[in-house]
Amino acid sequence: MTDIYFFDTDCISAFLCFLNESILAKLYPGRIVLPTQVYDEIKRVPPLLQRIDAMKNAGQLIVQSIEVGTDEYRDYCAMTVASPKGTKIIGKGEAAAIALTKKNAGVLASNNFRDIMVYVKGYGLKHITTGDILIEALRKGIITEAEGNAIWTNMLAKRRMLPTATFTDYLSKPKSE
Repeated sequence: MTDIYFFDTDCISAFLCFLNESILAKLYPGRIVLPTQVYDEIKRVPPLLQRIDAMKNAGQLIVQSIEVGTDEYRDYCAMTVASPKGTKIIGKGEAAAIALTKKNAGVLASNNFRDIMVYVKGYGLKHITTGDILIEALRKGIITEAEGNAIWTNMLAKRRMLPTATFTDYLSKPKSE
């Protein structure tokens, strides 16, 4: 079975902001899904929207809605409006990505550990981050380590929160989640 990747706004934006969306298209051709809520958030930034629309028009990603009355809609509402006791209400894009990942047994692409990990663990979801995607791109020969370091440096320069100072450091860091 081939995995489908459900992106939240932060994770997809990490690639769009630095003109690296081709990495995603090469890794996950036709298997990238943006929840409508994520697409709506990206609409607020016209240059990012242009790149998303280009990916959509090229068949590299699809935008998916959550239908009212479905299990995923109930999950989405629980995460955004009526959070279960002991859990935090999260953003609409993150919640939609989580609900669709759960329904489709896909992979959640998100960088926001603090807000989402209770749901990732509770639902038993597969989860990747920007760093994980870059490692996969390196292993598949899509980027070199030097290119990964350049991408990492650019992300840090734009105040992206990353767990290490360099991509090389990230490569040697043990995976905890």
